[in-house]
Amino acid sequence: MLLRLLALIGFLSVMHAADAAPAWHIIDPWPPLEATDGVRVEAVSFPSSNAFTPAELLRGPPRPTLAVATLYLPRAAAPDHATPAVVLLHGAAGMIAARSELYGRQLAAMGIAALTIDTFGARRELAESFIGRVLRITETMFLADAYAGLRYLAARPEIDPRRVVLAGFSWGGMATIYALYAQIADPLGDGLHFAGHVAFYAPCIARFADSRTTGAPLLMLYGEQDELMLRDRCDEIAGDLRAGGSAVDIISYPGAVHQWDGSMPRRLIGRNLSGCSFRVAPDGAVWDNRTHLPMWGVVTRTLILAWCVSSKPFPIGRDDAVREKSNRDFGAFLAKVFSEP
Repeated sequence: MLLRLLALIGFLSVMHAADAAPAWHIIDPWPPLEATDGVRVEAVSFPSSNAFTPAELLRGPPRPTLAVATLYLPRAAAPDHATPAVVLLHGAAGMIAARSELYGRQLAAMGIAALTIDTFGARRELAESFIGRVLRITETMFLADAYAGLRYLAARPEIDPRRVVLAGFSWGGMATIYALYAQIADPLGDGLHFAGHVAFYAPCIARFADSRTTGAPLLMLYGEQDELMLRDRCDEIAGDLRAGGSAVDIISYPGAVHQWDGSMPRRLIGRNLSGCSFRVAPDGAVWDNRTHLPMWGVVTRTLILAWCVSSKPFPIGRDDAVREKSNRDFGAFLAKVFSEP
């Protein structure tokens, strides 16, 4: 209780200073939810696509759709293109409202705009069940939404398009890593790139044959007891990305499992996809390393996942102490990226 009170006092003092000189300012600990009432919240939409694989995106023109999101703006955000921003991608469980609201409001309260994209919500005509979404709404659609969100933010008068970071959780974290590769970023960004990438507990499943990156840094955050994550495979991908031109930092948290920043108490849940291993060819085609099947559509994706996904559940669980640490590491990364000229 005392820590929350001190955080609230510190936050209010920052906001008082912001009245005179509006700016982003990351505090530690992050502001409590009750201190974020001045944040401006808007439901927004923008054009995106339903491409199933990167190859389909690269061939174009993609199947159009309308992305939906919530934009959290700082109270003092002025129309002078000075406000940095974070684009947030959810996991396979879908948009967890409480988590998205908390991240969005806390970031905006510290002077950083946040765009939380609901990739599943925009595609209910494709699937609504958990299994249906995993089979029919692919990582490529998350990528399309991420870059569509970047283009949308670049057109907002408040946002500095040079200081937009992409962050994703679990399934969305995978897309956040894929978005760093130049073969994805160059055609989707339309001249824009993310200034940094942050992957929260993202399974390391796909390696790209073409490891060239945009040059933006990547922060990977994991729990040491997360059974969806194979550290040696993540190290391989990190090595690829470093060779491709990006700085990569990996931080792991002792005792933490998957989704430490969620709302669920510690429990076993779902199925384990750590046995899946894909490769992405220079033309954007996705191939399964076990069966050597190409992921052309729903049928082959179903066969591939049926082969590599284990029925063994994995641990998941909220851990407020780890969330405080990841906030600190996430905040330090943002401060460094946003401070660069």
